Amino acid sequence: MTASPELGTPRLAASEPSSRPSAAVDPSALLRSVFRRHAAGVAVITAQGERPVGFTATSLVSVAAEPPLLSFGVGTASSSWPVIAEAAHVGVHVLGEHQRELAATFARSGADRFGPGTGWRSGPEGVPLLDGVLGWLVCRVVARIPAGDHHVVIGEVTAGDPAAAGRPLLYHQGRFNALRD
Repeated sequence: MTASPELGTPRLAASEPSSRPSAAVDPSALLRSVFRRHAAGVAVITAQGERPVGFTATSLVSVAAEPPLLSFGVGTASSSWPVIAEAAHVGVHVLGEHQRELAATFARSGADRFGPGTGWRSGPEGVPLLDGVLGWLVCRVVARIPAGDHHVVIGEVTAGDPAAAGRPLLYHQGRFNALRD
C-alpha cells in the first residue's frame, strides 16, 4: 500500500494485484477517493413542505424510459430529508455551467436556499421550480429505498421542460466545473 499524494488516502501500488483486498483500506474513504475522479452532472432537487427545501445532487440517474423513471440519493441527515421523506412530488433541475453559485448555495448547510439570490416559482403540484436551469422535471415519488446513511428516491416524470440551451455543470475532484471540448 502507498499513500495517494493528492488525497493522502491508501491506494494499491502498481505492483500489487488489485484483486487482493487489504484490511488497511477504509472502504468509505476508498469510495470517496475513487468517485472524486468520476465526473457527474449537477442537479438540484426541490420539494414543498411547510417551506420549500432543496439540495444539490450528483447522484441523478435515468432509470427507465417506460414508465419514465429517475433516481437520486439523499442523506438522511440532510435538512431536506424530512420533507423529501413525505413529499408526493419533487422537482429535478439540471444545472448549467453558469450556475456554480446556485449549486454551491443548495450544497451549503444552513444557507437560505430560496432567499433573495434564488429565482424560483411554484410549479406543477406546488413543486418549487428554479429559474434559468437547462431543464426541469416534476416527478411523482414512487419509492424511497433505504441505502446506508441515505435513501434512494425513485420518481416518475409527470411534467417538465427541456427547452433551455447551454452546457451542463459538472462536479469533479470536489469542485464544480464546466464541460470542455
